[in-house]
Amino acid sequence: MTISETLQSEMTAIAISEPGGPDVLKPETVAVPQPVAGEVLIKVAAAGVNRPDVVQRKGLYPAPPGASPLPGLEVSGTVVALGQGVGSEWMGRKICALTNGGGYAEYCVAPAGQCLPVPDSLTMEEAAALPETLFTVWSNLFNRGFAREDETVLVHGGTSGIGTMAIMLGKLFGLKVIVTCGSDQKCTAAKSIGADHAINYKTQDFVEEVGKITGGQGVEVVLDMVAGDYVPRNLNCLKEDGRHVTIAVQGGMQATLNMAQIMMKRLTLTGSTLRPQSADRKALLADELYRYIWPDVEAGKLKPVMDESFPLAEAAKAHAHMEAGDHIGKIILTVD
Repeated sequence: MTISETLQSEMTAIAISEPGGPDVLKPETVAVPQPVAGEVLIKVAAAGVNRPDVVQRKGLYPAPPGASPLPGLEVSGTVVALGQGVGSEWMGRKICALTNGGGYAEYCVAPAGQCLPVPDSLTMEEAAALPETLFTVWSNLFNRGFAREDETVLVHGGTSGIGTMAIMLGKLFGLKVIVTCGSDQKCTAAKSIGADHAINYKTQDFVEEVGKITGGQGVEVVLDMVAGDYVPRNLNCLKEDGRHVTIAVQGGMQATLNMAQIMMKRLTLTGSTLRPQSADRKALLADELYRYIWPDVEAGKLKPVMDESFPLAEAAKAHAHMEAGDHIGKIILTVD
């Protein structure tokens, strides 16, 4: 391991004391992690707060084997140590990274292949808000959903971190974007971000509204984070040869489907979760993002929608804020 500075042996991190509500997130003193082959050690500036962190806190999304049990799937910061096989040019580099866990801490390790440079166009807080949503939206909306220019997509949770990123990426690539939101205020916010249409799912039937918007044709792709009883309704929104991509199951893991409808409309149902995927697969996604998306990031054309920042020690407040459901865009933890 190569080190650029004299590192402390211990650090403050936010641990999950037991499965439960936000109050189970507790600051603890733990050992600074050591990068193994292919990894970098990051002095964390900021960490993104994501829905999977909440699910992990509740005991429903355990860390994969070998991953840190600490929450936190994305960070920004400075590389201060290198694992075996990582080139010396990484030392001191400001990066943002998709991590395998452990982001709620003063230091975090990540595979070098999952790191991207932080350009001058971004603050470190903004950089920390990018990896999880960018990797997720790119891999699901474009790689799995095959969304392409001039197609129409339906995105649920339009003002979430994923939803806002889907709107912005969709517009960059010439898509027509319809979103659902839980209030008129959020619908207005989604349209200000770039959504072509926003449907208040609490006061409107989104299937009926999608039909009106598309002249009865339906959409080519649905990006769904609800699952459950939303799935058959989503399928009613799809036109022939449509693609349904599931990225979360907030509404339940079971769905009843009309298989004849799927056959007659030639629908494709797919989905993925990001965290269990291999380091090689994530590195491939990072390379695609660097080639196809990063020029727009560097030019200031793509920035995450930011909601609120909390100090690391107030991670419990950040989780309570997320679960209250009023946020628009990304919630961030900052590290002194």
